[in-house]
Amino acid sequence: MLTGTALLALASGLAAPAAAQTQPSSTATAQIGDPAPGTSNDGNGPDVIVTGTRIVRDGFQAPTPLTVLTQQEIQNSSPSNNVADFVNQLPSLAGSTRPANSRLNLSSGQAGINALNLRNLGETRTLVLLDGRRSVASTVTGLVDVNTIPQALIKSVEVVTGGASSAYGSDAVAGVVNFVLDKKYSGLKVAIDSGITDKGDGGNYSFSVTGGLSWGSEGRGHLLLNAELAHQDGIFRVDRDWNATGYVRIQNPNWSANSTEPQFLIRRQVGAANSTPGGLITASTGARANSLRGTYFGYNGAIGQYQYGALTFPSPTGTAPPTLTQGGDWRLNDSGRRIGLSPEDDRRGIFARASYEIADDIEVFAEGSYNTQEIFFNAGPNLQTGIALNATGCTTVPVGPNCNAFLYNTLGPAALTGITGVTLATTAADLPFRAINNKREVQRYAIGAEGSTEVFGSNAVWNVFGQYGRADLREQLRNIMNISRMANATNAVFAPAGNPGNFATGSIQCAINVDSNPSNNDPNCVPLNRLGLGVANPAAFNYVLGDPYRDEVVEQYNAGFNVSASPFRTWAGEVSVAIGAEYREEKIRGFVPTEFQPIATTNAAGNPTTSNAWSVGNYLPTNGSYNVKEVFLETVVPLGAGLEFNGAVRATDYSTAGYVTTWKAGATWQPIDDFRVRVTRSRDIRAPNLNELYQGGSANSDSVRNPAYTADGANGPASFGYSGLVTGNPRLGVEKSDSWNAGVVLTPRFIPGFALSVDYFDIDIKDGITTFSAQDIVNLCDSGNTALCDAISEDPARSVPGQPYLLIRSQPFNAASQVVRGVDIDASYRLPLDRLFGDTDGNLTLRGVATRYIDNILDSGVPQAVITNSVGVNGGQSTTPNWIYRFTATYDTPNFAITATGRGVSAGKYVATGIECTSGCPISTPQQPTYDVNRVSGVFYADLNLTQKVRFGDADAQFFVNVTNLFDRWPLLLPETGLAANSTYSDLLGRQFRIGLRMQTR
Repeated sequence: MLTGTALLALASGLAAPAAAQTQPSSTATAQIGDPAPGTSNDGNGPDVIVTGTRIVRDGFQAPTPLTVLTQQEIQNSSPSNNVADFVNQLPSLAGSTRPANSRLNLSSGQAGINALNLRNLGETRTLVLLDGRRSVASTVTGLVDVNTIPQALIKSVEVVTGGASSAYGSDAVAGVVNFVLDKKYSGLKVAIDSGITDKGDGGNYSFSVTGGLSWGSEGRGHLLLNAELAHQDGIFRVDRDWNATGYVRIQNPNWSANSTEPQFLIRRQVGAANSTPGGLITASTGARANSLRGTYFGYNGAIGQYQYGALTFPSPTGTAPPTLTQGGDWRLNDSGRRIGLSPEDDRRGIFARASYEIADDIEVFAEGSYNTQEIFFNAGPNLQTGIALNATGCTTVPVGPNCNAFLYNTLGPAALTGITGVTLATTAADLPFRAINNKREVQRYAIGAEGSTEVFGSNAVWNVFGQYGRADLREQLRNIMNISRMANATNAVFAPAGNPGNFATGSIQCAINVDSNPSNNDPNCVPLNRLGLGVANPAAFNYVLGDPYRDEVVEQYNAGFNVSASPFRTWAGEVSVAIGAEYREEKIRGFVPTEFQPIATTNAAGNPTTSNAWSVGNYLPTNGSYNVKEVFLETVVPLGAGLEFNGAVRATDYSTAGYVTTWKAGATWQPIDDFRVRVTRSRDIRAPNLNELYQGGSANSDSVRNPAYTADGANGPASFGYSGLVTGNPRLGVEKSDSWNAGVVLTPRFIPGFALSVDYFDIDIKDGITTFSAQDIVNLCDSGNTALCDAISEDPARSVPGQPYLLIRSQPFNAASQVVRGVDIDASYRLPLDRLFGDTDGNLTLRGVATRYIDNILDSGVPQAVITNSVGVNGGQSTTPNWIYRFTATYDTPNFAITATGRGVSAGKYVATGIECTSGCPISTPQQPTYDVNRVSGVFYADLNLTQKVRFGDADAQFFVNVTNLFDRWPLLLPETGLAANSTYSDLLGRQFRIGLRMQTR
């Protein structure tokens, strides 16, 4: 239906082209107080002030760089039905959280959100505003999900790339992103679109309807309503060619602790050698120890011998079994492809606003919004290593009561001769995949008044507001292994015990129900065969798997007022002053059923600790609150000769972190119309969020390298599985940041329509809130830091001899420092085509934005850790390429518009501290590992948008076709198991098509 409607619209447009009004693109020189793109101060249009400071003053040009994205730019280039995907293409935003790179955040509640990250300083250091006011967070970490902003009402997006805490408060360390809504829209507009990848998956659609009308005496009242919904099909397998090459980092089999060869090699056709979909024996004990190592289980329990690549790895009967294999049957483990590529996503939202001008220049308003989102995502298979199967008595007649019945039936007594037990690893293709099924309900209500009045002979602009926000969060996991129940179901024996006639011929039961201890019986236990594919009893799934969840309610109370005026003049002009105050309270309360919480226990020393009941999840509730009181003053003072001073100061008092002062001092100098210089110095802060202060515990599961590992296996395995638990720290103080911004703006009159800005930024953070990683804790414990050894314990429920499973606990504290430096470049050129072709009515607009990141130096505060510079590294979400760029060319006429976009990142390292060498290498350490290849390529993507403008009676319409990743370029490949790509700076889905129709009446 959509396709037919669009074709009809296109045909109508060709028959009767509409004289649609087009708006110019914003440029690099859009400044505070300049008319917004598409408006003017010539009396023919409204004077619209671009915000970004509390000062409202026509003609003021801000010392802090400001990028304005117009509605037209968003419509002409947006790659999806979410504006965040477009905003995140700005080079100043790096490392943002998106569904593509948050999909495996199983326990954090962040999966599926769109949060913005300026300068790759972390999303919590970017302040996101809606019409200049804060919005309630969509996660316990304080992140605002851009999904909750009414997409169809966005008039512009303003990105202030510089510290702004003195103007807007905490969190504006890296800058501010302000979404401005079209609050005075009148008429009716409808938008519908649908998209799909060229692989035939990832189908999506969105629909929105917006209506606005004036009412009351002389049209003093205005009512605005908006409703929208969006859906995206999930892609639950990574069946792209780029993820089927086996591009993986392996440990060099010839490397030793004192080797001059590189420790790590980058190879292709590498697969996991420690598990398979149907199970793999990784060790066996008894007189024939390890003789069964390498046996894997295929369909219907058929057995084959796993083939290790002879050129790379020794025989599987060696002392230390490898975790990876090159060549041979490397494709046997496909867990990296049995994982989701994008989530299924359903969003719905409504927004309403009513305003009334109760007197000249005094307007009262009330607005509210309600948004829901549910995401469902394949978080990968229920893989498990270190599964112990007892083979004692499997060769006796009758079969002994400790013999695992499934092991006996699958291998037979001959193969088990001299074997007392085996260790199994599996990616469990028979079991349902682990899933994330988060749900969010976000509400926001505000009332207020705004207007202007005369003060000391000049116009003063004021506003006052009160706001309440609430987010109801369900952090839900599906099909998660219960550790003890899985062990019970796996430990299956022939029954009844003590009756020789039934061994090997009787029923198979859970051992806990037929042993001599009646206190451990569990009538719900169902035996589970894990040796093969298609052999598991589905009746056991409800017993061994569960759905842990945590409910959180985040609330925000916010009230404030602002006044901006020019109360007096100096010899050089009017002095502008803005003052204001704000009160804010943040609360969180949580609930977790007891069965989903970690289990209280004691360690070997008798100290209280916990062990995990579930393979992931193990939630603890978070409860706490804080409040903050703030007052601020900002001023602009003209000094003559084209020089203006801008200064601000804010006094802030936190109930938790105490009192702090933030400030900024800046200036602009414009000696001629063509040239402007700007500079700003500021002190900014970020206060700890609710999660950092009060989290009861968030858990993650992964593996850490064993820093003491040697190839002979004498010091344990190459890696340890672990579960990490991070708790809050209510004693945290604020982060402090000192920032410099300095730049030049060129608008040469001899090249009409051209603008160029170049700005240098330097952000220096002290007392940064940090949490030691699990690998840091293990490394420091190995190097003799006994205090951190106390943070490590062993989970007896998941440990097996020779392969301990670790529990690692930590909390945040003010110990980190970070410095980010770089240069922003923004150039645009707008050429009206009538200059070239006479009566031709159209424009050609060229726009290029790029950021050259110079430093992103993080000192995590970890003792003995190497201080790293992540710039020039393409190896993960927390790294930053040297160059991020985006260029657009738009040909826009009254009948149609064509926009071509080129975007990408430069090549870089794989590991920031990695040393590349092929021989004569230095000693490889966990802080400075050696690689034979430590490079990751860059990537360039091309997009194309075509828009046909048509008219249906009194309605204007636009039919558009958007192609993202036009040339189907692969993502940035990373040599890793699982997803072999950089999911932050890459396009994972490949070429995508989207068509849609926008119609409106006024």
